[in-house]
Amino acid sequence: MAQQHLDPTDPRSRHLGPAPTGDTLAGYLRAQATEFLRALRLHRETGSGANGSEASAEAARALRRSARRISATLHTFQSLLDTDWCEAMRPELAWVSGTLAMEHAYTARLERLLTALHRLSGSTAPPSQPAGAAAAGRPAGATGPKKAAPSHAGAQPHPAGTPERGNLTVGAAKAGALLDRQLTLARTRAHSTALQALGSSRFHAVADKVAVLASEVPLTKATDTTDLRPFAAAAQDRLADAVAALPLVTAGNPYNAAALIHGLSPDTVPHPQDAPWHQVRLLLRLHRYAREAVSGPKGNAVVDLRLLSAGQALNRHRGASEAAAAAAQAARTPRIAPATAYALGVLHADQRHEVEAARFAFQQCWQKEAVSTG
Repeated sequence: MAQQHLDPTDPRSRHLGPAPTGDTLAGYLRAQATEFLRALRLHRETGSGANGSEASAEAARALRRSARRISATLHTFQSLLDTDWCEAMRPELAWVSGTLAMEHAYTARLERLLTALHRLSGSTAPPSQPAGAAAAGRPAGATGPKKAAPSHAGAQPHPAGTPERGNLTVGAAKAGALLDRQLTLARTRAHSTALQALGSSRFHAVADKVAVLASEVPLTKATDTTDLRPFAAAAQDRLADAVAALPLVTAGNPYNAAALIHGLSPDTVPHPQDAPWHQVRLLLRLHRYAREAVSGPKGNAVVDLRLLSAGQALNRHRGASEAAAAAAQAARTPRIAPATAYALGVLHADQRHEVEAARFAFQQCWQKEAVSTG
């Protein structure tokens, strides 16, 4: 596969002048640290209780975004920064980002699963209801997915003019209620954990270090003349190597059912075949953030639509994989009715097909990029 590096003569790099060096890296880190502090202030101003506003949720997302970017930049350009400081900061930033992400992840997982239940039952998902409605026999629905459903069998939307089939079957309704209880409880616990984390001395220590970073970046002496682009190119190479290890030939065949392998395994750990795809997703993010850092704090990097599409496909892959695991976990609940277990099994298979569809979408996107850069 042909490699595409950040060539200074490439107009897409927007670096036709001097090579980006330590000043560019410092400016990017200061900008991300400033975004972190701005999001933290907004989060405190908008409230963070159990009924936090949408502004508070957006502030939490902004905190996660800036924490991810700072952590990724420290990873890619660590040799240009103080080593001890980087090794101390990176795990703390990962902790902040991971802790704040859990509540949103459970919310999205529940929405995905309930929407799929209605789709599989031939019933249009009702408007979004408060969590807990399913416990009263009305599965809490959600608005339709924001992205078009993959084109695998069983994922076609309700044709226009098709009459509604009515309410969910008993098994699907009970499956929805069970998922609602389990994931709402997990979401509530994640919310409490996030609040405790944001009020902890550990987080305040991280915030203090980020505040210092906003004005003082611990660069090494060599960064004044070191070109950043080879570091970004190395991040791209790591991504390309990880993608090369994926079974893209298999993923390039729609409906290959590879994602259903091990579907009946008694092992409760995540599918081992998903791990390499999750790793590619992380490496793709590191590659994107390295491009941002090289472009400078003003965000002059040209947006690569292929990278964005590839990232979206891998996000869908992770969401479907985790939703399938949640359905399987719910099916292991003791003493549930056979109809409920059956509905959860169908739901699990549906989400594993979504995993397969996401792999196909990524393969198509990545192969298109390889052809265009070859």
